[in-house]
Amino acid sequence: MGFQNRFSTQYRCYSVSMLAGPNDRSDVEKGGKIIMPPSALDQLSRLNITYPMLFKLTNKNSDRMTHCGVLEFVADEGICYLPHWMMQNLLLEEGGLVQVESVNLMVATYSKFQPQSPDFLDITNPKAVLENALRNFACLTTGDVIAINYNEKIYELRVMETKPDKAVSIIECDMNVDFDAPLGYKEPERRPQHQEEPTEEEGDPSSYADMDTGFRAFTGSGNRLDGKTKGIEPSPVPIAPSDIKRGIPNYDFKMGRITFIRNSRPQPKKTDDAMNRFIAFSGEGQSLRKKGRKP
Repeated sequence: MGFQNRFSTQYRCYSVSMLAGPNDRSDVEKGGKIIMPPSALDQLSRLNITYPMLFKLTNKNSDRMTHCGVLEFVADEGICYLPHWMMQNLLLEEGGLVQVESVNLMVATYSKFQPQSPDFLDITNPKAVLENALRNFACLTTGDVIAINYNEKIYELRVMETKPDKAVSIIECDMNVDFDAPLGYKEPERRPQHQEEPTEEEGDPSSYADMDTGFRAFTGSGNRLDGKTKGIEPSPVPIAPSDIKRGIPNYDFKMGRITFIRNSRPQPKKTDDAMNRFIAFSGEGQSLRKKGRKP
């Protein structure tokens, strides 16, 4: 009785490009679902199977297996159509025999992928791209190399790990995704930064003794309440090169020439024209009383 509730049959498999019809079925290549004949749907409807329908595909000649979902039941009888990457995982050629069995898989909680090319690192947000691509998949199997299409480019990723089982369902699940280092990726070599050894002039603080070092805290002397002078002399503090302030060097310096910079601001040019100069209280006034008239 248990055997009747299990779907198990054998088909000849072909890639989606061999599917006859006017419609382009390139969408099948972008996911992890297959196309089965109508007789499979008729047989599945009579069995007490769980939904969504998930299947285990096995190539008995190479002992390779994977898991998938079903997209449609429109294939010719005795034939099923698989994505090309799935046929590569099963080591199947066009017209090869594949065993199809219905299975129940646990819901995924974690998965880890390894990109098969460093080009995958060029994607700005790889997790979002992978999440969008996995919407066309029904399940994942550890060890498979899946293919996703992004910006008209095919990226292959190996399923390194899945939890809680080696084959999991990813339909309506909350799954944590992690990435391993891409295949062939090399960490960029970090060159050690060689610290420049200070020269004799830079390393000797005594050469800066005559320079203005600015304010230095706690360099004064103190007084005692008892009037004694013991222990009130300031202890000498060594001068650190970071405490020394330097001026801006003159990059235009030439040997044998001395330049005195009095004012760095440009002075306005003086003109002899008196009309252009401002003279205070040089205007003319007006009187309300007219001259030459007696009151």
